[in-house]
Amino acid sequence: LNFEGANEDSAEKPTYVRFLVSNSAAGSVIGKGGSTITDFQSQSGARIQLSHNHEFFPGTTDRIIMVSGGINEILRAVELILSKLLSELQSEDENDAEPKTKVRLIVPNGSCGGIIGKGGATIRYYCFSSLSYLFTIF
Repeated sequence: LNFEGANEDSAEKPTYVRFLVSNSAAGSVIGKGGSTITDFQSQSGARIQLSHNHEFFPGTTDRIIMVSGGINEILRAVELILSKLLSELQSEDENDAEPKTKVRLIVPNGSCGGIIGKGGATIRYYCFSSLSYLFTIF
């Protein structure tokens, strides 16, 4: 993944992405003794932070993952995290068609319109092109 036109110099504005995962998925991202998260940070150059055990996003039982850095660093870190979660999901039960894990993106209110698009066109496109059946926006 690469974001065209991303500014790689030190003047780039701080950027972050926050999303929610189950407690068990958070444990997978951390890894034994923090090995997985350390490896992902090293590979991507992004900083990856998780809320503490039993510290949940309001109204959920999900933990917060925050990835910060340059745009390309964030994209690489998110790719590593989602690949890890997907591989574990597939190894749990290859015969189960229903997803057991969901990842929810936390989006500021001011950005929701751009994601949803006029009449829902943008979000429908993303759902269709990614074969995702439901986006939950916080």
